[in-house]
Amino acid sequence: MASRTSPVLDTRALNRATLARQLLLSRAEMSPEDAVAHLLGLQAQNVKPPYFQLHARLAGFRPEELARLMEERKVVRMVTMRSTIHTHTVRDALVLRPLVQGARDREVNYFRKGLVGVDLERLARRARAFVEAEPRTMGEIREDLLLEWPSADPQSLAVAARCLLPLVQVTPRGVWGRSGQVRLTTLESWTGAREEEGEGEGEGIDDVVLRYLGAFGPASVKDMQTWAGLTRLREAFERLRPRLVTFRDENGVELFDLPDAPRPDAGTPAPPRFLPEFDNLLLSHADRSRVIPPEAKGRSWTGNQAHRTLLVDGFLAGLWRIDDTGDTGDTGERPRLTVELFGTQTRARKDEIAAEGEALLTGMGGAPGPVRFGSIHG
Repeated sequence: MASRTSPVLDTRALNRATLARQLLLSRAEMSPEDAVAHLLGLQAQNVKPPYFQLHARLAGFRPEELARLMEERKVVRMVTMRSTIHTHTVRDALVLRPLVQGARDREVNYFRKGLVGVDLERLARRARAFVEAEPRTMGEIREDLLLEWPSADPQSLAVAARCLLPLVQVTPRGVWGRSGQVRLTTLESWTGAREEEGEGEGEGIDDVVLRYLGAFGPASVKDMQTWAGLTRLREAFERLRPRLVTFRDENGVELFDLPDAPRPDAGTPAPPRFLPEFDNLLLSHADRSRVIPPEAKGRSWTGNQAHRTLLVDGFLAGLWRIDDTGDTGDTGERPRLTVELFGTQTRARKDEIAAEGEALLTGMGGAPGPVRFGSIHG
């Protein structure tokens, strides 16, 4: 619990502070590469979400800008936080992958029954040599490892390789307007960068804590642990306490923050924003009430499928989908955006939502089509 002398930040104050860090109160005049770094990466379980995330956050963003960074190997897609795929700058990939390596090692332990008799160091060496010869699919990696360990579980072998090595998905996978099978090689082989380059920047766990607060704060220790998929971060926060300021949320939980980070007034206007599935805004706190009101809890998912979400006045207030041939209207047909609102909105607010939806369709490379309010399942 925080000291009773720490100021209290209510839910709206936390919301506005987080939106400001996330570049969602107003679109930032920032390059896509700088934005990817500021946000500590973009959730990229699917191919298109990183592009939609940047459209919601950057002024004048065009999908080809991020696509170019991927093709120039300045940003990469790889497994990092929470054992999920993220788009990172190369520098952050060098920093963050080692940070979460302990969690990836523990993940391998869940598959040890299928790895009886397998020398994991030898497996890592063989898999590295195989993918560095040329990028490979997971199926090819699995088949190659089975040649040496034919009695092992094939899936366990593949998981071990994925966890033990810093594997990146090579282009054209992830490039806007193109498609490609998932093929993997090591971060070093694809970019020419070495892990010690990241270490040379002096960016250990303390620096990542500070950057997390800059992108997601104010936040508790558990919030950052949720974002990273790690435990035992309390020590780093305590080490940094003299450099931080503290608050309490309405439940008395201690929140840490950077002294000079933006904390806008709770009444600051927050425009509508369309976010893709798996946006880190909704996944990076243990207590998500700063963005998800109680009445909307659980509505951004169906089973294990995440929906695309709509923020209204800074909070989750609906879902959306684009009906066309691939989100960009590339057959000449005008795409239609369907918005499902969780509650009633004023006519003025619906007009703002529609205008933002039209800007989304235009900005992502399609012709501005109609925005319809109704069920996304209809």
